[in-house]
Amino acid sequence: MSACSNDASKGTNEKDNNSKDPGEKQEKTEISFWHAMSGPGQVALDSIVADFNNSQDKYVVKAEFQGTYEESLTKLRSVGGTKDAPAITQVFEVGTKYMIESGYIEPMQTFIDKDNYDLSQLEDNILNYYRVDGNLYSMPFNSSTPVMIYNKDAFKEVGLDPESPPQTFNEVKEAAKKLTKKNERFGFSMLTYGWFFEQLVATQGGHYVDNDNGRSDDATKAVFNGEEGLRVFNWLNEMNKAGTFGNYGTNWDDIRAAFQTGKVAMYMDSSAGVAGAINNSPFEVGVAYIPYPDEVERQGVAIGGASLWMSKGIAEEEQEAAWEFMKYLATPESQAKWHVGTGYFAINPAAYDQDIVKTEWEKYPQFKVTVDQLQSTKASYATQGALISVFPESRQQVVTALENMYQGMDPKKALDQAADGTNRAIEIANKTKKK
Repeated sequence: MSACSNDASKGTNEKDNNSKDPGEKQEKTEISFWHAMSGPGQVALDSIVADFNNSQDKYVVKAEFQGTYEESLTKLRSVGGTKDAPAITQVFEVGTKYMIESGYIEPMQTFIDKDNYDLSQLEDNILNYYRVDGNLYSMPFNSSTPVMIYNKDAFKEVGLDPESPPQTFNEVKEAAKKLTKKNERFGFSMLTYGWFFEQLVATQGGHYVDNDNGRSDDATKAVFNGEEGLRVFNWLNEMNKAGTFGNYGTNWDDIRAAFQTGKVAMYMDSSAGVAGAINNSPFEVGVAYIPYPDEVERQGVAIGGASLWMSKGIAEEEQEAAWEFMKYLATPESQAKWHVGTGYFAINPAAYDQDIVKTEWEKYPQFKVTVDQLQSTKASYATQGALISVFPESRQQVVTALENMYQGMDPKKALDQAADGTNRAIEIANKTKKK
């Protein structure tokens, strides 16, 4: 868990300490970067880190996998704010409020102001999530939003237009009826995961918690059990009761496998899952914006994924190294490589003009749908996303509520229970903070 190790820099510019020439190059500043990327994400990240290390001779970044976001954050708690903390930590978006209040971090704004760094080059709808009171606290990194993925072949089979996917709740409900084949295929499915519920509330302009989604002041209570949240629960409940909704639980692999094997015709996924759906399905795959209730206007989506946080309490040269690396990560070239390697958005839209992205979009034109949905999002407290320090606990309350509803509980009762559980967690957190 120690944040710094000298092993990686041995042999770079190092000689025996007793035989250094006065004109010898300074030893490189080495920093640790804790992350939670595995699979293709880790491969892409390691490649970009190697590019940075080879691009200059002052700094060495060591990318260190720490397990899941939750596991990484637990490890950070034991060293945060000390010289043993990693220079950079990747933290999921719902950890934003916790990190701001933790005392572990140096806000990005410090370096942005000092360096006159031009934030206008980055995607505003991504920056908005991590901005609080006009200040940017962390550097966005792996950013995704939800999309609806659908089986174009199944659409053709039942007489639906594969180039005109359903957009509203009622349209999805009607399409799901046509697409459902008893004991063979469900029309629609959604992972039992709080993130999708949050997005379906936000796209209506609904808030998750009070005080402008916790952005004008600390949140004191959940409001996701209002009309917006109830519309989502009622919609899912109606399809579940009609037998057109497939419940595949909380495991991403299970719902993706169900889609890829033709057991589900439409489902919600992360934009980062688009390439996998296309590559692993034996049929033509379509991608659409997330649905919204018929009686409202679509507002867009809030950012998911994670951002990079700089530690305070570490050496100044380590902070400088971290800042230089973060700027490198945000370049069009790095972001193009990241987007193509993972399917995550480019935080720098100029990346989409890079040749490797143009080539990839020719192969996967569906990627453009995910970017269009993000860029057409209307900026508001709703689409900025909620700020609460107990977000992970609240998400679990929503998961329990969805499970209870699928088992037959009244949607309003299930949703109210989730709000009550969230309120208790917020109350405890706010009391603890005031001590």
